[in-house]
Amino acid sequence: MKATDPQPMAASNPAAAGGLQTVTIALGERSYPIHIGAGLIRDPASFEAVPRSALAVVVSNTTVAPLYAEALMRSLRQRHRQVELIVLPDGEAHKDWPTLQTLFDGLLRLGADRKTVLYALGGGVVGDMTGFAAASYMRGIAFVQVPTTLLAQVDSSVGGKTGINHPLGKNMIGAFHQPVAVVADLELLATLPPRELAAGLAEVVKYGPIHDAGFLGWIEEHIDALRARDPAALAQAVRRSCEIKAAVVGADERESGLRAILNFGHTFGHAIEAGLGYGEWLHGEAVGCGMVMASALSARLGLLGESDAQRVARLVARAGLPVRGPLLGADRYLELMRVDKKAEAGEIRFVLLERLGQALVRSAPDKTVRGVIDAHCG
Repeated sequence: MKATDPQPMAASNPAAAGGLQTVTIALGERSYPIHIGAGLIRDPASFEAVPRSALAVVVSNTTVAPLYAEALMRSLRQRHRQVELIVLPDGEAHKDWPTLQTLFDGLLRLGADRKTVLYALGGGVVGDMTGFAAASYMRGIAFVQVPTTLLAQVDSSVGGKTGINHPLGKNMIGAFHQPVAVVADLELLATLPPRELAAGLAEVVKYGPIHDAGFLGWIEEHIDALRARDPAALAQAVRRSCEIKAAVVGADERESGLRAILNFGHTFGHAIEAGLGYGEWLHGEAVGCGMVMASALSARLGLLGESDAQRVARLVARAGLPVRGPLLGADRYLELMRVDKKAEAGEIRFVLLERLGQALVRSAPDKTVRGVIDAHCG
């Protein structure tokens, strides 16, 4: 990877737990901070980068809103004259046009204007939908990401990708629209179900094989602490993941080249999600399994040693994630992968590993892909 980035971390680098940490997404005048720490939603100072406005709208879901909406709204009332709440149904199955329309209906009823600020309080689904609404409403208004899941804190809240799903493909309808700030409150992870925590670990694990072999070693050393929600380990994992993503997004905001490596495991993973029906597997579960399959494909193509592919698979399993895909059939996998956003003229493009810590994007013969599917599914 060629992006300007902090030095790769050594496997022995200790995780610091205390205090506020800030990572900056460097996009010129559209640069913004990612604040990482504990208790941030209760501190109005966490939102100083956000423009003041007459109206702010917190967008959340039926699971998260009862837990955290009031605490966030209390803080926001020091910046906005009026703070309102829109609650959406929970789950990937609702990341669709009807739910997006519900959000637009709510904004119109509240009289939201071009100065209104939206706050996405939830996981990846809430963040993606709120961001897409912000990109579209009155042709673009400001929004803030307040991610409540590990997956959202280390991945989906950062970088400005927004959108909804289509029955034929995940995230196929959307826009690039950067937030004005990301506020990752580590205390919110305390109520995360174990399955959701494991799904988030998939996106943490991803950053090691594609960019930083030292970080991969650190994750292997601390995976049990991460699953036990050790505060120091979580703080380090979120910070380093955000640093890597910030460097990649700063170098390639619109995914014209380098940023595509962030989709490691996602080509197979998105096919699993679409093939089973959205919500049957969590996104991180599908990505975890997809990373195992992409590593195996890298080995079959002679890019990656078999022992390194097995190393990735062992770590995915230790994270509590599935390492075998559902039995959809190779033809169905290939059909779904051909509508992946990286596909070009119907040719499937995979994020593969040249070695641990370095990724590339390329195609692979269907016969080889079928072999991986047959060996790793069912």
